Amino acid sequence: MKKRVTYWAYALAWKITRTLPKKFIYRSADRIALKLVKKGGKSIARIRSNYSRMQPLLGSAELDSLVNQGMKSYLRYWVDTFRFPNWSKSEIISSVVVENENYLRDPIAQGRGCIVSLPHAGNWDHAGAYFCATGIPLTTVAEHLEPEKLFRKFLTHRQNMGMEVLDLDSRVIATLAQRLRAGKLVALVADRDLSRSGIDVQFAGAPARMPGGPAILSIQTGAPLITAFVKYEVEGIRIIFGEEVAIPTTGTQAEKIALMTQECANRFASEIKKSTADWHMLQRIWIDGDFSDREGS
Repeated sequence: MKKRVTYWAYALAWKITRTLPKKFIYRSADRIALKLVKKGGKSIARIRSNYSRMQPLLGSAELDSLVNQGMKSYLRYWVDTFRFPNWSKSEIISSVVVENENYLRDPIAQGRGCIVSLPHAGNWDHAGAYFCATGIPLTTVAEHLEPEKLFRKFLTHRQNMGMEVLDLDSRVIATLAQRLRAGKLVALVADRDLSRSGIDVQFAGAPARMPGGPAILSIQTGAPLITAFVKYEVEGIRIIFGEEVAIPTTGTQAEKIALMTQECANRFASEIKKSTADWHMLQRIWIDGDFSDREGS
């Protein structure tokens, strides 16, 4: 019953947000975000804790304001997602600004393939749709979630943008490697992995775990690994690419993977500190404790 309710709640939101006026729905989303913060709960406590880690010098009132901004950004992501089927190709392209775009386009043009590793920030689907719309379709991975009907709806949503979406299973690395050897683009959201296979990193000065997949793929295929950060502008998004993450010339494969993953973590932290409110992390990210002492403030 709960799964059915969840599906119909998302399906209804998908329909309503596409029919209501643009200004009204985005303003409504802002109001809902503030109500959610005021109500509190586990997700709000978590985002407050995560933001306080990124911005440890903020006072209580400043942190409250940042959490409000973060939830507005998060709700904006969902409204964008629900309204996306209404967007034309020209709207998608014109609503994106890209910094250092050559870091991605050059290796694709050269047939080398490219791996983009990025955190849960801004609207990464919008970024993916932009590259699909400009002639570079991409392959990505999605964790298989319940309810199945809702997972399929999101799968179709991304496929309609031009993305190839693979299930996260034991065969996914081999499939992604095939795409890269064919000169394709692979984009992976990679700022959280608390499983046993996660790579230990220092993230904003504290221990966390992140996926080793991007580094593994780069080492196996020779495709360049670059990082990206997506942030919201007043209208649309900005994508900021970082240069290629070098494959270490010495060390074991495990050591190389650890060093490359750490470099990605460093870049993520640097950009998140600049645009913390656009980092939509409502889940546990650090492994050295549960919530910070400041969460009850």
